Amino acid sequence: MIPLHTSVDQATETIQNPLPRLLQTPSGLALLELQGTINLPEPDIEDDDPSNISNSSEQSFQTPIGRLIFPEYDPSNLDNTKWMKRVYLYVGKHQRLTGEVKKLPRAYAVIRKRDREISSQTNGDVSMQGFESEVGDELEIVEILKWKILFSTRPEPVGAMVTDTT
Repeated sequence: MIPLHTSVDQATETIQNPLPRLLQTPSGLALLELQGTINLPEPDIEDDDPSNISNSSEQSFQTPIGRLIFPEYDPSNLDNTKWMKRVYLYVGKHQRLTGEVKKLPRAYAVIRKRDREISSQTNGDVSMQGFESEVGDELEIVEILKWKILFSTRPEPVGAMVTDTT
């Protein structure tokens, strides 16, 4: 059995999201739903460059796919939900997807794995839940997702100057 914890270390308003800022909406994290495929460039790795070599056998690459813009969002009026009707995702310099924020039929939990350490107070005793306090895996609920951003139309061509707006 793997224990599941809630994030009670910090208040909900000050939680630092482990996901990129791109996925955050004014109401919190959201799923990003695309109808189609985003073709990403292949990462260029040069074996001669020592800065590209990782100590672990597994390498990870980050490729920014675009910027998420909420043009109707007004931080001074939090009761206004007009910002949910139009969302832009700029992909590269020349494409824009238009979507909208929709409520999920059922909420989803974002869960991450965290290491469990031996507690000096328990000395390996069995806790009330019936498992020993030893090194192993634990899960933590990072956030509850209640929204998705749906992009159901084809990308629109835009000029490079338009994507520079914030």
